[in-house]
Formats: sequence, structure tokens, C-alpha cells
Amino acid sequence: MALVGGGQGSFIGRVHSIAACLDNRAVLTAGALSSNPERAKSSAPDYGIEDARAYTSYQELLESEAKLPEDERIDFLSIATPNHVHFEVADAAVKAGFNVVCDKPMTYDLAQAEKLMQTVRDSDVVFALSHNYTGYPLVRQAREMILGGDLGEINAIRAQYIQGWLRTSLEAEEQKQASWRTDPSKSGAAGAFGDIATHAYNLGRFMTGLLPDQVSCHLKTFVEGRRLDDYGTAVVRYDNGGLGTVTASQISHGRENDLEIEIDGTKGSLKWRQENPNELIYRQNGKAHQIYTRDPNAPFMTPLGAAACRIPAGHPEAFFEAFANLYGSAFDDMAKRASGESFERRDTVYTNVFDGVEGMYFIQQCVASSQDNAAWLPLKHDAARR
Repeated sequence: MALVGGGQGSFIGRVHSIAACLDNRAVLTAGALSSNPERAKSSAPDYGIEDARAYTSYQELLESEAKLPEDERIDFLSIATPNHVHFEVADAAVKAGFNVVCDKPMTYDLAQAEKLMQTVRDSDVVFALSHNYTGYPLVRQAREMILGGDLGEINAIRAQYIQGWLRTSLEAEEQKQASWRTDPSKSGAAGAFGDIATHAYNLGRFMTGLLPDQVSCHLKTFVEGRRLDDYGTAVVRYDNGGLGTVTASQISHGRENDLEIEIDGTKGSLKWRQENPNELIYRQNGKAHQIYTRDPNAPFMTPLGAAACRIPAGHPEAFFEAFANLYGSAFDDMAKRASGESFERRDTVYTNVFDGVEGMYFIQQCVASSQDNAAWLPLKHDAARR
């Protein structure tokens, strides 16, 4: 593994490195940890990266690693930089023949996402996007229950991702995480919606498989002087006639990392909450509510849900393990590629490049809808569906 980004002061870089190595299927051996050469070098010991493979730019990393013997060079590269750097690193890595795991959202804008999709299509690399919440065992359990018909026809999806950490203008204090997320030149056209609403939207797509048709969105900036949205709600119409809502906030007092989803079907409904990830609630009218707990040995667990568990019931599994499950699914395909086997490019358990394009299209259309008084806009990206 090589890591791009993740230098001193980073949050998600450390998460990527821990998750990728959790199951002893990968070793972090190289990195270009910062755009600042000195910080890139000084951050390397924190990750146990030797000085010789602590590069000062991703260009140097790719060029140097490509020159190494095949059994010594990196197999994949993880991108943990601000959004505006994702495309250039991912595009160069794919063209150099390296597998890629990229943090979300996939790129700075839709045009970059479409270019990257074509680059990946023209290659034989594995490309995964870190929508890590799809890695939770009970999220994967819910997916198989829904696709298996346990809920019947899906009528509604209510997804929300509520935080409070940007209630004040942390960017004015030059707090690192706030500064780039609220800067349009680094984050893109959306703030909270690009940062966390994409997770809520993706979770609904992953669990139900419903294809979106149209979207209407209101975005709002409540903190004075902030340049991007910190609150918003979108309504989604799906191809099957169902409705969805996606709400994101980063200004709600006391809320930490509250991603929650409810799905209504003609036979029953499900509810899952990221802050209590080892429980899944199933409801039917006239019957007692059922609470599914994460238990790899229980007969009620689906194969995908059970396979995502590492330890017995009652021992909580959470964020790092879910992130590692995404990596594990991508590693399976990387191993197939390395041995010359064919592997699925589109219908993958991990979020892929086509899903990434859909996510960028969602952001673009939500911003455009909000600017046009919540006008209904199309949400079908034909190229990503083909």
C-alpha cells in the first residue's frame, strides 16, 4: 500500500492506513503524505514508512515505484487528500497501472469524475471509493434482506447525516479540517452536501438498489461568512415510483456523527443508525418489532452480513472494521487481477468508479436545483449506468 495525503493533522489518512492493514492483507510501505515536502518527510515515521519510500509528491511516488521490480513495488494506492486533488492523483495512478482506493467524493466536479470513469474503463485496475458505511455488517445484512424481498416493494427512503462540529466558523480559526471543507476551491461546489450527504444518498442506493430519476434540493448556509452550504435537504424520485429524502447538517448542536436511514416497503420497514451500528430494527404492522443484532453465527444473518463480522456477538464492531470490510472486498478483486482472473467491474460490493460518478452527479444536480429554487432536475446519469 501507498498513501497519498494523510500527513500530520489529517484524520482520514490514519483511518485508511489502519483499515487497510487490519486483516493483515496489506502493508503500508510508501507514501506521499503531504503537498508540503518537509511535512511529507516528517510525517513518514508516524506511519512506519522508511525514508527511502517517503516521497515528496505523488508524481515522485508513482515514477519511483514503477521502476521497482514487480514483487517490490506497491500494488495499490490510497488517496486521502482534499477533494480537489483526487482526480489528478487517481488518474495518474490508474494510467500507471496501480489499483486505487480513493476517498469520497470521488473528484472535485462531475467533469473530472466522467474523465476518471473513462480512464478506469480503459484499464484493468481495481478502483474503489471509500463509502465506508456500506461495510457495516448490518448494512450488508439489510441490503440482502431488501434485495431478497423481505420488505416488498420499496416506497420510501429517509436518510440523514447530522453533525454539529461546524456550528461556529472554525475555518476562520484556520482549523485544518474545516478550512478545506468550506473552501470552494478545494471542496467543490457543495459543503455539507458534498462531504456527508453523499454518504446518506449512497447508503440508500447500496441498501435498496433503487435507481434515481429526479431530485429537488434546498441548500442553506447558516454560519455567517461561510462560502458553502452547511445544511440542506433533497427529495429524490426513484424509477419505481418511490420517494427518498436526504438531509445533511453540520450545524446541529450536540450532534456528532449521526448517520441514520429508514426504508419503508410494502411488507415491512428497516431502520439503521451508524452511532448504534450493531442493531438493525425491522418492523411490520401488527407484529412485535424485531431487533437484529450483529451475530456471525446466528441463523438470521445473511451470508453477506455474516461475512462482514470478525468477532462473536456482543463484542461491538464499528467504524474501523466497516472501513476494513470495504478494503477487503477490493482486495479480493485485486488478488484476482494479480492472478490474471477476470473480476466484476460494475456490480461490486465496494463502491466503484461508476457509483462515484453517480455521487458527483447527485452533488451537481442538488447544487443546481437549489440555485433554481428547488427545481426538479434529472438524476439519471446514462454513462454511469451503461
